[in-house]
Amino acid sequence: MTVTLVDVLNAAALSSLLFVVASGLTLMYGVMGVLNLAHGAMYLTGAYLAFLLSHGSLLSLGLALAAGAALGAGGGAALHAALRPVRRYGHLTEAMVTLGVALLLDHVYTTWTGGAPLPTPPPTALAGSITVGVHGYPVYRLLFPAVAVLIGAGLHLIVVRSRVGVLLRATVADPDMAAATRIPTSRVTMTAFAAGGALAVVGGVFGAPYLGPAPGVDTTMLVACLAVVVIGGTGSVPATAAAALLVGGVQTIGAAAAPLAAPFALGLAMLAALILRRPTTVRAA
Repeated sequence: MTVTLVDVLNAAALSSLLFVVASGLTLMYGVMGVLNLAHGAMYLTGAYLAFLLSHGSLLSLGLALAAGAALGAGGGAALHAALRPVRRYGHLTEAMVTLGVALLLDHVYTTWTGGAPLPTPPPTALAGSITVGVHGYPVYRLLFPAVAVLIGAGLHLIVVRSRVGVLLRATVADPDMAAATRIPTSRVTMTAFAAGGALAVVGGVFGAPYLGPAPGVDTTMLVACLAVVVIGGTGSVPATAAAALLVGGVQTIGAAAAPLAAPFALGLAMLAALILRRPTTVRAA
């Protein structure tokens, strides 16, 4: 029933990982209003890619990250193309399509690996630990907040300061008006899906030594990311970061301090967010 510094560090690591992955889901939902139920499976794909390509060196980790970014961007663009023919049938049909993709990816993982957890160690240069009180703590996990800050700052600058961000905000605010002003809304939404997919898979590659490829990891990550999106809303990087801190804190610090109450606290936070937030409907081409 006590909270230690290790719990705080674990909360920071998990929150940072959730922020990176959930930012991709936020992009997809914010632009097209689609809850991508394959997002957790995309994280699992990245974690499995890390198992295949990362062999204990920083170079192999870099190659795995580059491959993950390319694979995730291609997968996001392909998912966008798959959803376009069913847009007229509504959000439920779109969600079912992404659920089908998630089940397919999970089946592929189970078939190729036999459904066994695959330990994925960090690079040798980052495989040590530091002493925190009377406990050892992995050095690799200390990188998570720094990576999250860099990605968050980059996303914020792109959304707020770049031309791509202007087009993205215009498409989200009023897709019909954006299309009337000759903004290529289809290309904008495809770019958002590609970026969201890349964040999910890259998050899986980087997070594999912490939350590695194993049965059920896709569901765990999807549920946590959905909680972040529900609490933080869409369209704001700082709000997504705050929601990720809350979800990560509840799942680590909250579980350590009050294991029976922590799940209810997260559920109540999600319920409050749904009640207080004004409903919006966003549709883009």
